[in-house]
Amino acid sequence: MPDPVVAQSSPYAVELAPGDYWWCACGRSKRQPFCDGSHKGSEFTPHRFTVSEAQKVWLCGCKRTSGAPYCDGTHAKL
Repeated sequence: MPDPVVAQSSPYAVELAPGDYWWCACGRSKRQPFCDGSHKGSEFTPHRFTVSEAQKVWLCGCKRTSGAPYCDGTHAKL
């Protein structure tokens, strides 16, 4: 599998309302850190996650986290 595009070399800090979200795993989306369908035709699929209460989260921008969609600090090693 090819490596995803590094959309940003740091996490995205976003305030989210309760609901379902789709995190971009390919790095090609123009709506980072969320999926816009740019992965179509590639080996990548977006990662669905649910937020149960309003909160601030840090979503991976380098697309190499082991805890998708949340940042695990992997960007510091790139």
